[in-house]
Amino acid sequence: MEVVVPLNYNEDEFIAACQRREEWALKRVYEENFSILMSVCMRFASNTEDALDLLHEGFLKVIKNIDKYQQSSSLSSWLRRVMVNSCIDNYRKEVRRRTDDLEQVYTLQTLDPDAVSSYTEQEILLCIQQLTPSYRAIFVLYAIEGYSHKEIANQLGITESTSRSNLVKARYKLQELLQNLNLR
Repeated sequence: MEVVVPLNYNEDEFIAACQRREEWALKRVYEENFSILMSVCMRFASNTEDALDLLHEGFLKVIKNIDKYQQSSSLSSWLRRVMVNSCIDNYRKEVRRRTDDLEQVYTLQTLDPDAVSSYTEQEILLCIQQLTPSYRAIFVLYAIEGYSHKEIANQLGITESTSRSNLVKARYKLQELLQNLNLR
């Protein structure tokens, strides 16, 4: 099937075409934002196939909710927010939240900020993907997406202390995984 893209259109017309669900406009949104949205999904997924599933599920939500997009904000920012929320929804659906004893957390150490500078982005991503789903979700939301513990707690239906606890444990586990890379 061939998609024909009009040559002269402005941003308002482009958004209107997306809201009318015109195939050429939706295809262009998908193609132009694929890599940035895929990188968001890779942080929440255990592997590339799961990330693609998250991406496609999120993009279906984009299509369904494109009428809610307000042109006062950046389209790419709105897409990113929809994708993050879609990943959170998936987390809620697939994972039973686990809470561990808070006393155990006080004995754990966090990563030194300079410790990761010797690793490649791919090595770090691989280690993040090896975290349990709950640790991975909290780590990504806090350390990468910039959510506060209060926002994470609200999004995931946990307490703020559980969010903090799991972040510390996620960092500890990441440190362990990264150290194991050095041993290879």
